[in-house]
Amino acid sequence: MAFDPSYVAPRSAGVFFERRELERLLRLYGRMVAAGEWRDYAMDGLSDAAVFSVFRRTSEAPLYKIEKRPALARKQGAWAVIGEGGMILRRGHELEQVLRFFDKGRFKVID
Repeated sequence: MAFDPSYVAPRSAGVFFERRELERLLRLYGRMVAAGEWRDYAMDGLSDAAVFSVFRRTSEAPLYKIEKRPALARKQGAWAVIGEGGMILRRGHELEQVLRFFDKGRFKVID
């Protein structure tokens, strides 16, 4: 069969990240890897959400999941940071606002 340059693969009706969103997520991931906090990531495009999961170790459950759910955009906001136990740690309408959860100095060691 010959290659047809006009062929476009059918795209599923699922949700995924836009280019600038993905660039921002990967920039955060790079920063956290450099700090020694994260070691692996996974991305999923589901029918109702796009999920960026980060892991401390590959064999574990995700440490955090950053979800984009467009159906919630007018309510609580399309973006959420979800912790290991499934608890929503931050929710908002803008990706930058939600990613502030990971800013330096947010977590402090207490003796």
